[in-house]
Amino acid sequence: MENFNWFEYEDIAYEKGFKLVCGVDEAGRGPLAGPVCAAAVILPKGHIIEGVNDSKKLTEKKREVLYDIIKEEALDYSIAFASEKEIDEYNILQATYLAMKRAVEGLSLECDYALIDGNRMPPLDIEGETVIKGDAKSQSIAAASILAKVTRDRLMLELAKKYPQYQFEKHKGYGTKLHYEMLDKFGPSDIHRQTFLKSWYSKK
Repeated sequence: MENFNWFEYEDIAYEKGFKLVCGVDEAGRGPLAGPVCAAAVILPKGHIIEGVNDSKKLTEKKREVLYDIIKEEALDYSIAFASEKEIDEYNILQATYLAMKRAVEGLSLECDYALIDGNRMPPLDIEGETVIKGDAKSQSIAAASILAKVTRDRLMLELAKKYPQYQFEKHKGYGTKLHYEMLDKFGPSDIHRQTFLKSWYSKK
């Protein structure tokens, strides 16, 4: 992959005349508990951060190291959430849009173009495009995926202290066998996504 261009999408946007391009990605769409997290990152033009890739392809330790490097070397970044209550109220897709919109609007610099991981465009006040598997194609999106993933994982570790019975530190809220066993034993908490527990409730 010597000729792979991590900034193909960013470069095209800049060639069209856009001034600042951000990459946007989310973490935590699938879990049964906790919020969904989104991040927006603006990198200097053509700036490669060694090791940055799709967060799912990296070890937790590597993500943690890159998290600090990205925050230090990015021109700007913003991280935002949509709560489990908002997920239940609006549905996970709309809540993810909300988190992404909050992340983009939270940038200090005036970004005018957004590269969104996936195939659906959230309703933003700036122009942009979706990039399928963008976290493996765009350095900006990959950086955003790492910030979102590490931030959410850290939050779930904090929530594990508040709700020790669910052992969130082991599964980060995802629907693992252990998590379902803890639900059977203790029932859902106030940070569980009620709309994600329909199959669990149906078995009760």
